[in-house]
Amino acid sequence: MKPRIERPRGVSVARVLIETLTIPVLLFLGLLLCFPLAFHQPQPHHAKIAVAGLTVERRVDTALRREDRDGFDVTAVADARDARRAVLDRDAVAGFAATDGHALLYVAKANGSALEQALAKGFTQLAAHDHQKLTVTDVAPTVGKDGPGTTLVYFGIAWNVPGYILATTLLRAVTFTRRRKLITIAGAAGLFSVVGFLVGAGLGFFPDDPKTLAIAFLLTTAVATFSLGMAPFVKHFFPLAGLGLYVVLSVPSSGLVPVPLLPRFFQGLHTVMPLGNAVDALRGVLYFDGAGVLKPVLVLSAWIAAGTALLALDALRHRTAAGRRAQDEQEDVPEPPVEDPSVEAPAPTALPVRPHHFGEPLPMLEGTVRDTGQEPVHHAAVTVMDAGGRQLVRTTTNARGEYAVSGLPEGYISVVASHPGRDPLVHQKLLQSGVAIRADFTLHDRRNRTPVGSGAEHAGPRHARHASRDHA
Repeated sequence: MKPRIERPRGVSVARVLIETLTIPVLLFLGLLLCFPLAFHQPQPHHAKIAVAGLTVERRVDTALRREDRDGFDVTAVADARDARRAVLDRDAVAGFAATDGHALLYVAKANGSALEQALAKGFTQLAAHDHQKLTVTDVAPTVGKDGPGTTLVYFGIAWNVPGYILATTLLRAVTFTRRRKLITIAGAAGLFSVVGFLVGAGLGFFPDDPKTLAIAFLLTTAVATFSLGMAPFVKHFFPLAGLGLYVVLSVPSSGLVPVPLLPRFFQGLHTVMPLGNAVDALRGVLYFDGAGVLKPVLVLSAWIAAGTALLALDALRHRTAAGRRAQDEQEDVPEPPVEDPSVEAPAPTALPVRPHHFGEPLPMLEGTVRDTGQEPVHHAAVTVMDAGGRQLVRTTTNARGEYAVSGLPEGYISVVASHPGRDPLVHQKLLQSGVAIRADFTLHDRRNRTPVGSGAEHAGPRHARHASRDHA
């Protein structure tokens, strides 16, 4: 008797179509909304201004609020020197001082030339209204090849997105333990940071400061580690989560448009996203003598810690599940299964499930075998074969009809379930790294050969590779 192959019903076509289009549609909507909202007509939103003198501060605050109520947050400092220091310390994006007939504006091109121009335009009009001549002083100029002050964002993107791609490729490395994957991330992040620094500093895109290497390393490591950690939890939505985090949300809030010119939503994103914090840290290191670097470094470190915690949580989750299965096996040790003469396969080898330890490959295939009354089938033989029909492993179900297999190669496999007196059944599955799949079976008694309305056909285990393929 040949095993029965279950084919998907017509409704599964719509389900596959929905699953196929969900991620592209959500990414399309995200890009459609985030990029235009962030980049269209940038204008100040709560930009911090330090003004020398309380009297001048009140006059400036009143004038700025008259033009744009939420555009600026004005605070008073003692004198012009403190106003300049506030810009260098990154406590304000501009400092303003005024005396009879003259006004002085301190800005930092390193924050972005678009912000510098917007501030110069606004305060020129303010000074003209008070019959004053405005002098604009750049206290943090950029290098010659970084005229717009946004080159650091481009290098940040180069260290950001490949971290996500690195995690994606590591998910396919099924023979790598978690520890080895983390070591690979550290090595690749080090390589990316060195190459990026040599290109940027060597070609004059930013100053030659080796501390850039540390920020670049933290950025790539943060993105890759968190991506690797979240993969088992978001499963099939991993591409959506990764591209959503590191492109759709990160790029608009990165500083490509100066942060004080962004809407409040993207300003909030900037404070938590890895790319935006890395750009802040790079600007602090290269142009502000280290001012304002601690906070973004802590945020990048938090992303690394969160990714490591997710990896540990996933290991604990699998270890707990494997421990339960091992306990079931110890309570009811299966007898050697009786071979079904209709299934041509090598002698079965029971594969007891043991607790999973951190650093070992994760279980990749599990499922249950039941009869038509949905009662568990004890001692059912489960054979796993590769796409060429070669047997990979054979095991038996426990008292609950459960089985589990680990260490399987990535790709298509055939899973055959059989039991004496019942028709064998075969499923084909696609194994993908980082994703555990299920193959559940319902075996029919040979004395009842009435079809079960599933459109099932019969095929021998040697022909399992011709079965319809179910994507896990």
